[in-house]
Amino acid sequence: MSGAGEDDDNAYEADAIDPFLSGKIKLLMKLRSAGIRETRVLSAIESIPREMFVPRMFVDKAYADTALPIESGQTISQPLVVAWMTSALDVTDRHRVLEIGTGSGYQAAILARLARRVYTIERHRALGEIAEERFKKLRLTNITARIGDGTKGWPEAAPFDRIIVTAGAKEVPAALVEQLEVGGVMVMPVGDPVGDQVLLRLERTPEGYASQHLMNVRFVPLIAGRAPD
Repeated sequence: MSGAGEDDDNAYEADAIDPFLSGKIKLLMKLRSAGIRETRVLSAIESIPREMFVPRMFVDKAYADTALPIESGQTISQPLVVAWMTSALDVTDRHRVLEIGTGSGYQAAILARLARRVYTIERHRALGEIAEERFKKLRLTNITARIGDGTKGWPEAAPFDRIIVTAGAKEVPAALVEQLEVGGVMVMPVGDPVGDQVLLRLERTPEGYASQHLMNVRFVPLIAGRAPD
């Protein structure tokens, strides 16, 4: 039977090999206890080094279950919210996924481990370029990124099997619903763009869409147009 000192020594050795390992393990345990049970989702989160996607000044908080500031006045979402949104999308390796709001690139990187191809749009050029560099370093070759107006979607690549929106809107953008396959799923926050929002899971139907309330959230607002360079 191991004593407390022996456990501490093992933890120290693990941290010496990978300084983020213990934080990552604690985060994965927290996600499991919160109800994230899909092995593919947890494996995708485990495989993506979140420390690569946060500013250097916050790298010690890379595996804390909290949102963190990133460049251009944006945020990288709380890991639990990322996990819930990813789980709700129900992505398989046959799916083409559209992401609105690349941000740091963290969500797109996780989706790239699950989907056939990920298309991601960012309105801030600086953010988009930084994210693309991260994708290259991680050799995520199934991500296609562009700088543009996410509210218009990506019409020439539509229809998509899945769409994820990582910014809050007052209502579901009609252009995005139109670019979703019938039977496809979209996950996005809807509500006050600068206040509380509801995370919705939408399923496209021949008549429109059916929606399901997942949880209360707070995201940066979804803004039309490209940001000034």
